[in-house]
Amino acid sequence: MSNDKLQRGLKARHMTMISLGGSIGTGLFLASGGAIHSAGAGGAFLAYLTIGIMVYFLVTSLGEMATYMPVSGSFSTYASRFIDPSVGFALGWNYWYNWAITIAAELSAASLLIKFWLPDTPSLPWSVLFLLLMVGLNLLAVKGYGESEYWFAMIKIITVVVFIAVGILMIFGIWTNQPVGFSNLGVGEGPFPGGFLAVLGVFMAAGFSFQGTELVGIAAGESENPRENVPRAIRTVFWRILLFYLLAIAVIGLLIPYTNENLADDSVMMSPFTLIFEKAGLSIAASVMNAVILTSVLSAGNSGMYASTRMLWQLAKEGKAPAWFGRLNRHGVPVPALIATAALGMLAFLSSFFGEGVVYTWLLSASGMTGFIAWLGIAVSHYRFRKAYVAQGKSLDDLPYRAKWFPFGPILAGVLCTIVIIGQSFGAFSEGKIDWAYLVASYIGIPIFLVFWLSYKFKHKTKVLKPEECVFDDMVGE
Repeated sequence: MSNDKLQRGLKARHMTMISLGGSIGTGLFLASGGAIHSAGAGGAFLAYLTIGIMVYFLVTSLGEMATYMPVSGSFSTYASRFIDPSVGFALGWNYWYNWAITIAAELSAASLLIKFWLPDTPSLPWSVLFLLLMVGLNLLAVKGYGESEYWFAMIKIITVVVFIAVGILMIFGIWTNQPVGFSNLGVGEGPFPGGFLAVLGVFMAAGFSFQGTELVGIAAGESENPRENVPRAIRTVFWRILLFYLLAIAVIGLLIPYTNENLADDSVMMSPFTLIFEKAGLSIAASVMNAVILTSVLSAGNSGMYASTRMLWQLAKEGKAPAWFGRLNRHGVPVPALIATAALGMLAFLSSFFGEGVVYTWLLSASGMTGFIAWLGIAVSHYRFRKAYVAQGKSLDDLPYRAKWFPFGPILAGVLCTIVIIGQSFGAFSEGKIDWAYLVASYIGIPIFLVFWLSYKFKHKTKVLKPEECVFDDMVGE
């Protein structure tokens, strides 16, 4: 076996579940409660729906490029080929940082979940244990990793389906003989307390929740048959995720009024999923639910480690990271890149010293911003990809998968990403005071991106590529 290329061992079902597993995690099980508390049931639903529409266009844009040019560098490579090599460099390092920080957030959440059963245990040993578990799973050959993630994701999907089913039965009084109906929508200021600004504030949590849908683009580089598997994964993954999220948000919003202070508590014991199962009289199920959330957290972190490791490996292969990160073991696993990613994930250990809730919120905010930057890069890359494709006289009929609604889709997605990026600071200003920690956490992704982008641009004197200069064919089928 060649020792300089990744193995193409992922089947269609693996790719579908990897994308699902990467996006269903703490964003749904934990952050959804805070979103409803901040913006109301209607505001949270609208925020998740809007972000969901944006993500649809982003995933189809990425799918068109990933099907035609399946590489593990994904949108980092595409930005280098169709925008400017410096943009691709910055996007790649930005994405690696994004998912490495997400690993840290998931580890923080996992240590909190353990406190449901063992409230007096310290966080540090559990963080070490879970980090070692993620590293161990990622040391497997890609087929083994895909199989483990398949079953992790299956547990989450079954849980969400059961939760939605029980919730609907409770809403109509079939489960408890006390129908709730839509009465909670009239509590307080109604379904949209706080108006537009409150909805905008939830966008970050919603964006964090949906991050991971783009994993299908990363996994394309190790798919057995990317021209068939990538479009199939895109068609199924997005609609399933959107359905799961919107139905879950609706169930929570109808069963728990937004004024319930428990929703504002970011401890796992107050997860809206746990609260609703307890409300249904399933006290034992609440503990089981906690175990399921733990599994989902580890799964999301596992997928994040996979994505960031592959991105760092691709950067090294393109000469945009130290060559050491481009090494593979005999199973086709980029071990040096994995070690570097795990090292950054150890930021989760800060939870032992600065308080779990505060650190988890900070990590979520920092990761959320960099995720939006990555999505903006996908939108711009696809717009430029299609322009270059047509400019070079290529036929759209030859594309294995064609994104619908071009150019409206990537333009709308790009505009929404920009609005959300700019509008994230308002939450730091309340009652005449400035929350500097929140402000820094919200925007830390921007200076990181700018430093990478401008330093590479000035050093290598790169320029924005003309459509005629872009290269396609040497990457097809790699």
